[in-house]
Amino acid sequence: MRIAVCAKQIPDPATPYELDPETHFVVRPEEQVLDDTDRYGIEVALQLAEAAEGTVTLFSMGPAGSMQGIRQALAMGADKAVVIDDEGLRGSGALTTARVLAAAIEKEGFDLVIAGTESTDGYTGIVPQQIAELLDVPALTFARAFSHDDGKLRIERQTEVGYDVVETEPPALMTVTSGVVEPRYPTFKGIMQAKQKPVEQITAAELGIEETGSVAAGQAITAVSPVPSREAGLKIEDDGEGFAEIVKMLEERKVI
Repeated sequence: MRIAVCAKQIPDPATPYELDPETHFVVRPEEQVLDDTDRYGIEVALQLAEAAEGTVTLFSMGPAGSMQGIRQALAMGADKAVVIDDEGLRGSGALTTARVLAAAIEKEGFDLVIAGTESTDGYTGIVPQQIAELLDVPALTFARAFSHDDGKLRIERQTEVGYDVVETEPPALMTVTSGVVEPRYPTFKGIMQAKQKPVEQITAAELGIEETGSVAAGQAITAVSPVPSREAGLKIEDDGEGFAEIVKMLEERKVI
């Protein structure tokens, strides 16, 4: 089984983000870390690959930098990585991101695509579903549990009131929640092996994608301003008649 995993490098959440004063984009340092939500997808992929004698390939779009985050994922046990590092991709929206990742995954070949539900520096929550549509495969989303038996992939899809059981035959895409597995820690052996694993760096143009960045997204950041400070509320000393003030305010707002 050929398993593709979407893995994103992000600035360390423990370090305050900085914005470029001209473009208003996040300044991404050379040292970036693996998005914590992707660890769950990588662990699921590794478990499936171990059971089916498969391979795990990481796909990441964004500045490669020192590739600290990618090496973290390779140290967990992934076999190789494909990084789409292209300056023209800055400012791209969710759909362009999905197009780039889908093109890279399709070029490499796959049986199953695994992703987190959303990245912690974007929070759009729609890229995996867009990738599934572009690859023309079913999307099994919000998996809280999974199994792969008799050639079928089955998940428990988390809902507000419980879960749905959904199954399909590969090829398919699956998104996983943070409770689906407990991600493994890289071993010293894994960390050393990660330095030797292949990492392919390509551009959007090499994937046949010409329209990228803010133009393709149809949007532009014109200004960024701090969130206004919250005004202090009204404090009432209750001397036994505090309810009268509450009634008065409700009457003023025509609630009663």
